[in-house]
Amino acid sequence: MTLPTATYRIQFRNGMTFDRACGLVPYLKTLGISHLYASPIFSAVSGSTHGYDVTDANEIDPAIGGRAGFDRLTDSLAAAGMALILDIVPNHMAASPENGWWRDVLIFGRQSAYARHFDVDWSEPLTLPQLGRDFEGALAAGEVRLVLDESHGNFAFGYFDALLPLNPSSYGAVANRLDDPVATRMAEAAAVAAGEDFTRAMRDILFEGGDRAILLQKLEDLSADRDFLRDLHAEQHWRLTHWKQAARHLSYRRFFEVTGLIGTRVEDPDVFEEMHRLTLDLVRHGKVQGLRIDHVDGLAEPKAYLDRLRAAAGPDTYIVVEKILAPGEHLPESWPVAGTTGYEFTAALSEIFIDGNGLRILDDAYRSIAGEVADIEEARRNAKRLMVDRNFAGETGRLLSIAAGIFPEVNRDEIAAALRELLIAFPVYRTYGDGGALSWQDSAVLAATISQAASQLEERHALTPLLSLLEGKVEGDAAHQFRIRFQQLSGPVMAKATEDTLFYRYNRLLAANEVGGEPAKAPGGPEGFHRLMAERARLQPRGLSATATHDTKRGEDARARLYALSEGADVFVQAVARWREMNRSWLKDLPDGAAPEPNVEWMLYQALAGVWPEDFDKGQTNELAERFTSYALKAVREAKLRSNWMEQDAAYEEAVTAYAAALVSPDNDAFLEDFEMVLQPFIAAGYVNSLSQTLLKLTAPGIPDIYQGTEGFDFSLVDPDNRRPVDHARLAAWLDEAGPIAKLQAAALKQRIIAIGLHLRQRHPALFAKGDYLPLRATGGRRDHVLAFARVQDGDFAIVVAPRLMFGWLDPGVLFAGPEFWEDTAITVPSPLHGLKADLVTGKTIEPGGSISVAALLGSQPVGLISPI
Repeated sequence: MTLPTATYRIQFRNGMTFDRACGLVPYLKTLGISHLYASPIFSAVSGSTHGYDVTDANEIDPAIGGRAGFDRLTDSLAAAGMALILDIVPNHMAASPENGWWRDVLIFGRQSAYARHFDVDWSEPLTLPQLGRDFEGALAAGEVRLVLDESHGNFAFGYFDALLPLNPSSYGAVANRLDDPVATRMAEAAAVAAGEDFTRAMRDILFEGGDRAILLQKLEDLSADRDFLRDLHAEQHWRLTHWKQAARHLSYRRFFEVTGLIGTRVEDPDVFEEMHRLTLDLVRHGKVQGLRIDHVDGLAEPKAYLDRLRAAAGPDTYIVVEKILAPGEHLPESWPVAGTTGYEFTAALSEIFIDGNGLRILDDAYRSIAGEVADIEEARRNAKRLMVDRNFAGETGRLLSIAAGIFPEVNRDEIAAALRELLIAFPVYRTYGDGGALSWQDSAVLAATISQAASQLEERHALTPLLSLLEGKVEGDAAHQFRIRFQQLSGPVMAKATEDTLFYRYNRLLAANEVGGEPAKAPGGPEGFHRLMAERARLQPRGLSATATHDTKRGEDARARLYALSEGADVFVQAVARWREMNRSWLKDLPDGAAPEPNVEWMLYQALAGVWPEDFDKGQTNELAERFTSYALKAVREAKLRSNWMEQDAAYEEAVTAYAAALVSPDNDAFLEDFEMVLQPFIAAGYVNSLSQTLLKLTAPGIPDIYQGTEGFDFSLVDPDNRRPVDHARLAAWLDEAGPIAKLQAAALKQRIIAIGLHLRQRHPALFAKGDYLPLRATGGRRDHVLAFARVQDGDFAIVVAPRLMFGWLDPGVLFAGPEFWEDTAITVPSPLHGLKADLVTGKTIEPGGSISVAALLGSQPVGLISPI
């Protein structure tokens, strides 16, 4: 296996095509990237902005260039000596008629050749939660019609733009009512045709002749007969339902809460083969050198899937999985993968950039205004309870039915209560039992979960049988189904409760509210970071190290700036109190209280601080206002306290977005001037944090992953804000300038540090792929403001020195504190590293010896990267 030395994530679609990516190859090569890391490239729903709604896993999407464009890209990469990693989606596909497999299932139901491709409960008709009201209401309103799908040549139910094909056995009833020769021929052919023959026959009949205009008018007239449409609907393999019913009843497994994405049964070897045919062909023909597995926790049997994928892709394919590790959790050792996509690295950075003393000050202030959500453990429990009781009520109910069927002697209500508490208490995303004995890690997780659940129950009798199911001690198909379904549900409950609910409710310090992070955790400082990196060097040296992805909650540099709020906590707390008073006139009195409430105000001031442009111009606030108000609306809906995606409170949402808009209004002069003045030292400290975290990602254990455009500064908000087009021409121009470090603007300096670090990795691949991680001790008066470590391997080494906690110590516009600040601070260097060295950032020579003066190294530059001469 040829390991990447660095990856660069590109989001295809939204204007990014294969040909445009071809034009970036020379720039990425110069930057030092070894592998382009592509978002999903297979055909997706029309207009898809992300590609995870795949409609054909064996076709490269024509919308981004098709196979020809893909080949041009891979040829360009090969010519540059670069490689390609593909993001693939084995867990789900689009539940859309554009998906040929799904369309076939809609037509033929469980008799479809693709019925077993999808995770469907065929004990009832397929539920399609697409209506804005119940079926009778939609029918009465004339929203459901009988139409002709002219692109496919079949009869269909039309609901606005959705066209849902009819069961062939119902064509006769339609033809009998229409008295039309074309409809009659279609019904006759439908009675004998099946599969692809049916589709071909319908298309041939429709286009071979007949007056289509007359047929269309007859269908329109027939649509007025509601009784007929009701009976026709009952004849289909599916039932149209209100979209809100999906949470309580759905006959297929969805991706999280997204009913437009249906779970696939990739655990079936035949389904695996069909879903991976093109992917594996690209791998075997050398077009693709690596794979990123989306949402591996959604699979029924992740290890079995990964074993099958590894066997098919071969030992030389680099494979990583999207897996969120809870604090203290490790990737299963038996998985044949290089590692994860790196959320845990992002979480580790909070150890050194959050100031523990300041965090306590923020906590005191936050508790005084936030009410019950300031208790994070209670807030977490409430969020998980909401997921179990409402958002995933249908999935929970299915588990209850299975368990009650296995243990009829146990009171059903007690099983329901115990199951609920188990899901709420689960401390990680899931376990990985697939029928055999549990690993010791999973056994420990279950023991802790049972103990926590028991503490919340009055009657605990049902916990024992449920534990026996989860441990695999009960045999039979039903028991196996329970175990698999529980594991596929605990992850979505955790993810939606934590990332998409708790992280928008508990707003003490937004920088800590990141995917894979733990906002309640006190920072461990350099010792905590060193411990995590030593562990990473041992367990996951080949996994990706990320600081931004398409799923992170804010841009990496916005997060770096917000870390500094913990350093200047007193300043920020006093400022928020003042700002709330200055903007009090924008609050709205609503029947359920003032809006926005103090907790949301606290959140908005942080979020605005994170994206605030250094060159703010009061005359050009439209773009910032649009981005910020869109974020505010998403944030309160995700919090699910006074509004949510399912039940929106228009008055409340209007009050919050109006308040957010007022904060950046050019007419709000006093606030804007005060906000900008207060923010200056946070901006300066944030720049240093950004450059430090960049260098750490480049040199710590793991393979640095750069999300598109973040080689410059990234002050984006959560998606879709973080998927805006990137100005690669400007980035390439910066790199071409090649001016002296001291004259570079901050964003270009970040890019230069990346180029320096990546080229060092390319010259010394073994050092960073296999080298030991060696913490280095800082001494002197400012030792708490610096982090240092070395990577060491067979006489080769690199030394990394990065400042931290620099709030209040920087002059405006200067990215280093000066030698007088560092005084006698030094980095102790062990004897194998004593030789003559060079600082790669400036090219300065560092004399041999047992220590490095931080004043000499960082007195005129932001970070240090040292290599032997």
